[in-house]
Amino acid sequence: MNETLHSSDKKLLLQLAREAVTSTVLTGKLKIQTVTEERLLAPQGCFVTIKKKGTLRGCIGNFTSDKPLYQLVQEMAASAATRDPRFYPMKEDDLAEFELEISVLSPLNKIESPEEVEVGKHGLYLEKNFSRGVLLPQVAVEHKWDRETFLTQTALKAGLKRDDWKEGADLYVFSAQVFAEH
Repeated sequence: MNETLHSSDKKLLLQLAREAVTSTVLTGKLKIQTVTEERLLAPQGCFVTIKKKGTLRGCIGNFTSDKPLYQLVQEMAASAATRDPRFYPMKEDDLAEFELEISVLSPLNKIESPEEVEVGKHGLYLEKNFSRGVLLPQVAVEHKWDRETFLTQTALKAGLKRDDWKEGADLYVFSAQVFAEH
């Protein structure tokens, strides 16, 4: 994972994400803007979260990418605004007040035991049968969850039963550089 995103890189990624959301909502098309900043050219996974008055409004991402980070951020921002199945696609009225948060991800790391999950450090990706669920590291912190609650909530997000993480599930952890507009 590229640990060296500078504040100028973060500011630029947030600006690109905001412009991607705005242009996609207004025109129905995403026009990718190109940047030359070296640290933003490497392929890297990310999630883009949209909040409205502090409440989740959309969140979409990819763990891996063959595209440069700056491009994936713009694509995920547009998708979070228009393709998150939990919400209706954003309309022009929704552009008045929204905040963005970007999580730039480390690669997934398969763990052998749920004991390895560190709340506040790790995000969680759970797979069981054909179900998958992911929660970003900041979600557990924002909700003040302990490890067991975090695992249970990830199982529920995957559409599984509360305790389905306890056996037969593949668990992966990842870390994230998380930054927001405010």
